[in-house]
Amino acid sequence: MRRHISNKEIVLAVTGSIAAYKACEIASRLVEWGARVTPVLTRSACELIRPATLEAITGRRAITALFEPYASPEIEHIAVATRAHLFLVAPATANILAKAAHGIADDWLSTTLLATRAPILFAPAMNANMYAHPATQANIETLRARGCRFIEPEAGRLACGTMGQGRLANPLSIIEAALPLVSCDSTLKDRKVLITSGGTREPLDPVRYIGNRSSGKMGRALAVEALARGARVTVVTGPCETSLPHGAEVIPVETALQMAEKTLARAQEADIIVCAAAVADYHPGQPFGKKHKRTGESLSITLVENPDILAQIGASKREGQVLVGFAAETEDLAANAERKLAKKNLDLIVANQVGVPESGFGVDTLNALLLGRDGLKIEWPHMPKDDLAKHLFDAIIAKGFTG
Repeated sequence: MRRHISNKEIVLAVTGSIAAYKACEIASRLVEWGARVTPVLTRSACELIRPATLEAITGRRAITALFEPYASPEIEHIAVATRAHLFLVAPATANILAKAAHGIADDWLSTTLLATRAPILFAPAMNANMYAHPATQANIETLRARGCRFIEPEAGRLACGTMGQGRLANPLSIIEAALPLVSCDSTLKDRKVLITSGGTREPLDPVRYIGNRSSGKMGRALAVEALARGARVTVVTGPCETSLPHGAEVIPVETALQMAEKTLARAQEADIIVCAAAVADYHPGQPFGKKHKRTGESLSITLVENPDILAQIGASKREGQVLVGFAAETEDLAANAERKLAKKNLDLIVANQVGVPESGFGVDTLNALLLGRDGLKIEWPHMPKDDLAKHLFDAIIAKGFTG
């Protein structure tokens, strides 16, 4: 993910929302990932966070006014507007949205938003009633129509003590939403990528279920990478620990049967299908209709085999379509993966080692092996899942698999 944002000129504009303090985390992550960040604070933002804080994080002078008492040979707001790869307004108040929508230019930020031709990403944060107000929503729609992008605020408890939608989106989610706007990688532009992610839960009764340890981290990494390369991404996901990136169409499911239904319904239209979900092989044939009580005796449960999603997609795979599977294995990694590759008509398979420290479910790294139908074999020892997602899509493209 980091390579998409490294060395990019990003203007981080902070407005007068109580969430202004979160701009420090956004700035820190951007700098950590190699971006060159110019901090901008409105007058109201300066009441909530000191410019010196963002200067220390970014290593650049914070811009706070249109006319500042320092010597410069350039017209600063025009120069910054011209060299920026992205304007990120986070948090964005109702006030700046109204100014931007109506072309008001009465301070540095509103003036520069008119001058720039860089992509603009707004991350609104405000009281729920203010966000839902027809005027604010109309301003957002006006800006969307002009090509501005938005990452919607989250719902939850707000600083004013009320509940509702208006809380600034998670800083990492904001940065991930920015990746496709600054990335020069268009290798998957407008390709339809279908990803399965997370685990499945097969109910025993209304309380208990048979599940697995899948966290959804690999599926999330794949979605972020595909979006950054310009793809149109759909994720069919079972229950998982992680949120999915802004910009992906997310289809939540719980059971293997539900995942099969939703995945197969989207499979034919996809150019690339990456099945990273840990799908249960079996489900209880007759789950209890109410909570099953302890009886003091052994309990036998008949398990019924679930449909093989990968095999069904492989059997009906159309010409030019790419199918990638994942195989979590505790032993015989290569042999088991080779059998699955051939049996299910896959183009590529990622075999990942589970049951060893720092590899597999719930962690950020994998010991993996990539195999291809043409004899391709690449080992990825102890690789971060973000990096594995990059290398996997690189392999898809290098093989000419672009759907």
